[in-house]
Amino acid sequence: MEKRSEKARALVESRGFGVLATLSKRLPGYPFASVMPYACDSKGQPIFLLSRLAVHTKNLLENPRASLLVYEPAAETDPLGAARLNLMGEVTQIEPGGSSQARALYLQKHPDAEPWLNFGDFGLYQMRVDDVYYIGGFGEMGWVSKNDYLAESNA
Repeated sequence: MEKRSEKARALVESRGFGVLATLSKRLPGYPFASVMPYACDSKGQPIFLLSRLAVHTKNLLENPRASLLVYEPAAETDPLGAARLNLMGEVTQIEPGGSSQARALYLQKHPDAEPWLNFGDFGLYQMRVDDVYYIGGFGEMGWVSKNDYLAESNA
């Protein structure tokens, strides 16, 4: 039987977008959610391509804490029965010198994003996963330790 950490990693790596919730700069304390494409590094940590002009990026620059909701396609018709999870952590910009691997991973998942990578206001950011909450459907839910999640091999 698959462990919850395996299922969580497999779900995150099988998808390419989720809902990124940041903490609002405009209305402090309130969440601000955006549909967000992502790719994963070898530890299952999301990589985002963000514009500095976007509200979610401005929020992250003010406070890097965020949550990424990822869900199975079946959630659109059976939201309570489908698997979903929340990754929680801090999202920070990847320094340009260290972004070649992140760039390659992002383009592998989202090849149509290449033109955006060359725009001056866009940059690669990464979530450092601090905690994971996984729901596999009815009756299957719980926290997944950061260490267990990060230790799973690529799905």
